[in-house]
Parts: sequence; structure tokens; C-alpha cells
Amino acid sequence: MTLAETPNTQNSLNPFLTLNYEPALASLGDDYYDEVAAAEFPQHTLRWRNDALLPKLGLNPQNVQDEDFIIAFSLFQGRKPFLALRYHGYQFGEYNPQLGDGRGFLYGQVRGIDGELYDFGTKGSGRTPYSRGGDGMLTLKGGVREVLAAEALHQLGVRTSRCLTMIETGLSLWRGDEPSPTRSSVMVRMSSSHIRFGTFERLYYLQRPDLIQKLLDHVIEHYYSHLANERDKYALFYAELVKRVAELVAQWMAAGFCHAVLNTDNMAITGESFDYGPYAFIPTYDPYFTAAYFDYYKRYCYSHQPGICQLNLELLQQPLRSVIDKADLEAGLAKFGDYYVAEYRSLMLKKLGFEQLLAPEADELLGLTIQFLQDSQVGYHQFFYEMARTFSSKWRDEPGLVLNPSDVVPTSDKSAIFDNWCILYHKILNNFNPDQMDSIAQTLTYYNPKTVLLRPVIESIWEEIAQEDNWQPFYQLLQTIASRG
Repeated sequence: MTLAETPNTQNSLNPFLTLNYEPALASLGDDYYDEVAAAEFPQHTLRWRNDALLPKLGLNPQNVQDEDFIIAFSLFQGRKPFLALRYHGYQFGEYNPQLGDGRGFLYGQVRGIDGELYDFGTKGSGRTPYSRGGDGMLTLKGGVREVLAAEALHQLGVRTSRCLTMIETGLSLWRGDEPSPTRSSVMVRMSSSHIRFGTFERLYYLQRPDLIQKLLDHVIEHYYSHLANERDKYALFYAELVKRVAELVAQWMAAGFCHAVLNTDNMAITGESFDYGPYAFIPTYDPYFTAAYFDYYKRYCYSHQPGICQLNLELLQQPLRSVIDKADLEAGLAKFGDYYVAEYRSLMLKKLGFEQLLAPEADELLGLTIQFLQDSQVGYHQFFYEMARTFSSKWRDEPGLVLNPSDVVPTSDKSAIFDNWCILYHKILNNFNPDQMDSIAQTLTYYNPKTVLLRPVIESIWEEIAQEDNWQPFYQLLQTIASRG
């Protein structure tokens, strides 16, 4: 829906403007942010509203109008101040002190009905002191891609931020990585927190241990409140952050997701996934698959993601040492590998149909699965979907019936790995009772949806928008993702 330029005179009735906003981060003081103004746009066309998030805010979607989104999040009526957060970060291994919110700001913070504090953070809302010569805008394609990524990852069980709304803004933008001029948008991300590893790194760079402790107390109070009264709350915070990040990257890996830009300014202190730029889902199991065309040395390729996240946690120790004992930090990080392996094993077994499996057989099955996927280069997502589609209790009868018939079954003579995989899978099935086959089939179906956001899928959606202004495939895809179809 498109709104005329006349501002809404009934702002008091706008449910987004009457939410009970909490100045949690603002109360820290302006050592952590700059107050900024929002850009003005020539057009305000609502392209996406995430009604699934509204009940979490205590709002009934039927009582929220399209105009309410536009008034609040592209005309920016009735809310001040907006805060551009200050941070630094390690980008592709090099420290960069010239960062900060350059095309967005913290719109506000609200308490959900679950008692948790949530951020509304804009992207594409105009220049800030940290724009570094940029226009502070977001391309419409970039907004479309982030909406799709967040919703897909959420449905796949990844702990992720989500997009509350996306509004087309009518500006023509010039970008080197898109055919230009291209259309523009402003997007609002709803997340647990926009505080980053780089927020702490900046304070270390400025030699302000007092501000580090103040920020750390704030983080524990609002995002790790169950630790607030613990005597060793700081060490426990870091240990839990390590666990959250290890589990998050395991969720990416099982989902076949490559974030592409794992700089420390893209790592949230809550262990939540956010900021989806040149991401991609792997088409086949390629450890060195790289989503970003500018990642020339494959630093952030698919298989490097666990190691990079562990490294980023190690880099975070530098600012945290002014508050947390070095031995406690090292002890916390030492458990990263165990947390990662446990979560990855659990998620991959679910993709194979098993809620639980004893370690020796589990490790052998996972090893053969990955070896077959890598050697055969069958579609990563297709393989698991075909398991769900073709599963039958008859697979217990003989190994040759497993995944047969299916396009992922090798046709060449070089199928020893697949044969061994079928023999093992057949053996494992026979460890279960016949009446447990329905449960295995349901697990396969739930964890292996047919629709996956591979690049051709996203490009086909964008082509319809760019060439015909046809948004129906975009909305249909989101419905399919939500239904796990």
C-alpha cells in the first residue's frame, strides 16, 4: 500500500507509537551512541509486514494497519531520539576503527509479552556520522534478501533476528554489485540486541575499561539476567556466550548456510544471528563454498565458520580482560568445540530422522553422510529432502531399498560409500521398533523442507520484482517457508 505525503494526524492511535518503549541503551549515556535524524523519502510503499511478530509485542495483527507501519518506520513520526551505535571491529582480520551504524539506527527498545527486551533497528534510514561517504541507504534487493534469509533461518531453527517490516522509499541508488540505478528500501530488524563484539572492542581501543564494565553490567542485566546475582557473573556470562555462539554456528552449518561476512562487528553479544548481506545456502557440500564475491581468500567460507566464530570470541577476550580474569576467559572458550560438536551432531541426526542415537553409530553415520555428500556432490538439501520424501518402513527389510528410487542414488560403479551408508542406515533402523517408523518419518519431514533459498530461487523472485513489479512470488515464497513446505 502507498501512503500519500500527508502525515497521519492520529499518531496517538498508531500501535507502534503507543508501545511502552524502554530507554535501556539510551540510559547508558552518549559514550555509546550518537543521536541522529532519519532521512526523508519521496515514496512510502509497504512491501512486507511481519504479522507473525506482532503478537510477541502484544499486538493483534488485525488491529494494525499498513499505514501504521509506514508512519512509524518510514515517515518516522512521533519517535525520538534515534541512536546510531558506536562500534569498531575486525574486518577480514584487520582492525577497523572507522565503523559504527552507517545506514541505520536504534529506533527503540520494547519489552515483549515474554518479558524479553527487543530492539527495533533500521537499515537504510539515511546517513549518520559513521556513513564514511556512503548514502546510508539500502537497496530494495538487499531488503528482499534479508527478509527471506531471516524467515528461512527462523523456520530452520536458527537463532536469528527477523524483519518486522520493509518499505520501498522511491530513491534511485547506484551500486557496484547491482545493475544501477536500483530501487531503495528501509527495513526494520527486530532482534534481541544490536550490541556487538565490536561495541566492546571500540572501548578497549579508546582505553576506557570503565565503559567496558558499565556496558557489560548492562548486557548482563538485560540479556543474561539469570546471572545477575551470581558471584562470578562475569565469567559465567562469557561461558554462556561461548555456548550460544557455538550452537549458533552449528545451526548454520546443519542448515547449509554461509553467512559470508563474519567480522566482529557482525557478531551480536547475545549470540544471535543477524545482518544478512551476501549470504548463500550451499547447493552441494563444498567445504570451501564462499558466498561473498569479495572474499578472495575464502576466509569466511562455509567450513571456516566455526573456527572464525571461535576466533572472534577469542578476540573479544581482549576488551573483557579488564573485567574478567584471563583464566576464566580461557576456560570458557575451551568448551567451544564440545558445544559445537554436540549441537551439530544433534541437528544433523534430526535431518537424518533421529531424535537420539548412541554416539558410536551417530558419529559413523554422520561421517559417511558427509563423505558421500562431498564426494558425490549431489544437492545438499535435495539429499535430505529425498530421504523425507521416499522414506518407508520397508527400508528395514534390506539396504538396497534405502533411498530407492531417488535421483540422489549414484548410477556409476563408484558407489561404495553410498552402499556403506545404506547398510549402516538399514542397520540403525532395525534397532528401532516398527511402530517408531512413523516418528522417524515425521522427523525427516519436519527438518527437511522442500523449499530452500538457493541463489537461483532468490534471483527468480527478484527478477519478477525488478522486471514486472510482481510481488506475488515473493509473498508466496514466504508463505511456503512459513509452512515448511
